[in-house]
Amino acid sequence: MDMKKWIEDMRDAKVKKAMPVLSFPSIQLMGIGVKELIADSETQAKGMKMIADRVDSAASVSMMDLSLEAEAFGSQIRVADDEVPTVIGCIIKSPEDAQALKVPKVGSGRPQIYIDAIEKACKLITDRPVFAGVIGPFSLAGRLLDVSEAMIYCYTESEMVKATLEKVTEFLIDYINSYKKIGANGVVMAEPLAGILSPPLIAEFSTPYVKQIVEATQTDDFIVIYHNCGNSTIQLIDSILESGAAAYHFGNAIDMEEMMQHIPADTVAMGNIDPSSQFKDGTPESIREATLDLMNRCCKKYPNFVISSGCDIPPLAKWENIDAFFAAVKEYYENN
Repeated sequence: MDMKKWIEDMRDAKVKKAMPVLSFPSIQLMGIGVKELIADSETQAKGMKMIADRVDSAASVSMMDLSLEAEAFGSQIRVADDEVPTVIGCIIKSPEDAQALKVPKVGSGRPQIYIDAIEKACKLITDRPVFAGVIGPFSLAGRLLDVSEAMIYCYTESEMVKATLEKVTEFLIDYINSYKKIGANGVVMAEPLAGILSPPLIAEFSTPYVKQIVEATQTDDFIVIYHNCGNSTIQLIDSILESGAAAYHFGNAIDMEEMMQHIPADTVAMGNIDPSSQFKDGTPESIREATLDLMNRCCKKYPNFVISSGCDIPPLAKWENIDAFFAAVKEYYENN
């Protein structure tokens, strides 16, 4: 599939399909828990197919399991049946640790399970693009260094941070290219930790590495969609756009209408209905209202806007709310 044309067609279409990050709630359709989902490629592919059959989305987007790549490097993770897996502690505490860090091979551990899952999903889902979810370089480095210390290290141990970034970037290029080889149409790269950085720091510790990954993986038939759900992304957008990603996706911590003022007219930007307060804890009425409000504020003024969730929709988000979101998107275009 010509994915650059797909992005252009999406941008130019008068009626645009929603593109939420929707995969984890498949556990409810299958009657399983998160532990079972993340451990088996067949189950992941089946869940993606069940969701694709249920909702009229622009693409099938796999889950953002931001523990996956850190675990491959040796981090410990916490897994529960009703929550997204999380990283525990850190494995890099000194420059020596960073220098000794080994870059794992992609074809082992859980990364291979996820690659196999996308390969199987691509065979099951043929009516829309299939995207894998991956973490961004600074967000991965932060999980290895300690998320709460990552920004401080940029000032106090900058060479340690850069040494870590070089290694995670090497891994991510190989990992993403593995998805390309098995037939994925692209990746959604989550770089949320970069949202805590100042403009000078993101320009030094995130964007160059994201750009390196994009240049090494993105082609006409395989694209990178950049995601950041930080609350400072509007202030950081000039640097973020320098990454060269094919499209951008933003979280609900920002005003999407304000963000769209900073996005070039030929660039697609997506967002940003709250995954927690709306998809998980809202009601069909509240999510309908929120969705129509955002579309009324953005769609006519910014034809390059695509409605989406603000981030990965939680495993226990209510399906009645998810269905109401898609119904509201349909309602908007029927009336406009």
